[in-house]
Amino acid sequence: MAAHTRGTELDLSWISKVQVNQPAVLRRAQQIQARRTVKKEWQAAWLLKAVTFIDLTTLSGDDTFSNIQRLCYKAKYPIREDLLKALNMHDKGITTAAICVYPARVCDAVKALKAAGCDIPVASVATGFPAGQTHLKTRLEEIRLAVEDGASEIDVVIDRSLVLTGQWEALYDEIRQFRKACGEAHLKTILATGELGSLTNVYKASMIAMMAGSDFIKTSTGKETVNATFPVAIVMLRAIRDFFWKTGNKVGFKPAGGIRTAKDSLAWLSLIKEELGDEWLKPELFRIGASSLLTDIERQIYHHVTGRYAAYHDLPMS
Repeated sequence: MAAHTRGTELDLSWISKVQVNQPAVLRRAQQIQARRTVKKEWQAAWLLKAVTFIDLTTLSGDDTFSNIQRLCYKAKYPIREDLLKALNMHDKGITTAAICVYPARVCDAVKALKAAGCDIPVASVATGFPAGQTHLKTRLEEIRLAVEDGASEIDVVIDRSLVLTGQWEALYDEIRQFRKACGEAHLKTILATGELGSLTNVYKASMIAMMAGSDFIKTSTGKETVNATFPVAIVMLRAIRDFFWKTGNKVGFKPAGGIRTAKDSLAWLSLIKEELGDEWLKPELFRIGASSLLTDIERQIYHHVTGRYAAYHDLPMS
C-alpha cells in the first residue's frame, strides 16, 4: 500500500471506553523478561537478524559530517567481514535497516551513503524533536525540508499536551498534516510514552496515530527519562493488533531509547514474534532505534565465532 493512502477516518468510539488493565500488562512484561530468549546455537542467527532491524542513530549536538560518514559506513558494513564469513553469511548483504539523523544532517547522510554505493534509507527526526514544542507551521516545514534533502522516512514527535488533555481530534488533525507533509516518505510517529501519564493514554495515542496514517508507531525519542519499556510496548503492540483486525492495515513498531545489549535486542524480537507473529519480523514492520546496540551485537558474534570476547581495538567503532 502506498504510504500516502494509509489511515482511516477518525472514529473516537474505538478509544472512548478503553481502560488498560495495568496489573495484567505488568505481569506479561515480567514473564517476557524472565525468559531465556534464544538457545545458544540459534543466537548468532537471531543477532544477525536483529542487525537488519536497526535504525542506526546519531542525534547529538556535536554531530559532524565525519561522524555521519562513519555511521553510514558502519550501517553498510555492520559486522566484520571475517566474522560473517565464519558464519557463512558474508554474501547475504546484511546491513542495518536505516540511518537516523537530525534534519540538518540528512544531506550529509545521503551524500555519504551515495559515496559508499549504498541504498540504505535515511530517516530524519522532525517536528521540533525531542519536545515537539514549536509552532505547527515550523514543524511541518521541517518535515518538508528533510524530505527535500533526501530523507525517505520521517520520525515525528507528537505534542504530548494534546494527549494529556484528551484532545484526540486535535492530535489526529496534527498527525494527518504530518502525513501529508511527508508525501511519499514513510511516517514514524514517536509517542514519547514516558510522558503520556498512563498506559491507557498510550493505547489511545497509538490508535489515533494509526488512524491518522502513521506507517510506524515508535515508543520514545531516547531523550526522555523513561524510554522503551516492555509494559508500554505490550500496550502499543496490542493496539497495532486491534487496528489490524479492524482495518486490515499493518502498522510497524519501533522501540527506541535504552536498548543497548544484544540480550535486550533478542528479548524485543521475541516479544514481536509472540505478540504479532513472524509476519511483523521484517524491516518494513519492525525497527529498533539504537546507537550503541550494534557494538554489543558485534561483540557477541565475535564471541560466538572465536570463543573469546573482543578487546576494544578488535572491533571498529561505529
